[in-house]
Amino acid sequence: MSFERLAAMLKSGSGIQRAQSAQDLGKLKDGRAILPLMTALRDESSAVRNNAAFALAELGASEAVPAIIPLLRDPEEWVRKSAAKSLGLLRAGSAVEDLISALGDSSYMVRKNVARSLGQIGGDAARKALEHAASDPDRIVAHAAKEALKKFGG
Repeated sequence: MSFERLAAMLKSGSGIQRAQSAQDLGKLKDGRAILPLMTALRDESSAVRNNAAFALAELGASEAVPAIIPLLRDPEEWVRKSAAKSLGLLRAGSAVEDLISALGDSSYMVRKNVARSLGQIGGDAARKALEHAASDPDRIVAHAAKEALKKFGG
């Protein structure tokens, strides 16, 4: 499907169509999709917000980082997970403090993706947070933190 058609569906399709359009726009690898996808981060549908965040990461849209960071506090855990994953893929150094805060999320899935992202981004603050997360009560999160620490040589 063309960029124009996907962008139009992202704006005015049904919730399912908007979510699919957001996903497909990321796969197009067309920079024109960045602005409509950034707008979609505020969509009423959590599926659209989720897919838009990941699509922006697929596009390497580092300019979207400030718009993705607030999704770490989205009501839906899948959106928070995608925001965390996207920030890591974008190597968003400006998001480290927000990601560290998200290590306190109630969802193990979010915390696991935060740990992975902190490993991708790096830095002293990320390392310290990962050292603490390595003792997370959830084994999956603790394992993800330990794996992320290996990227630091620790």
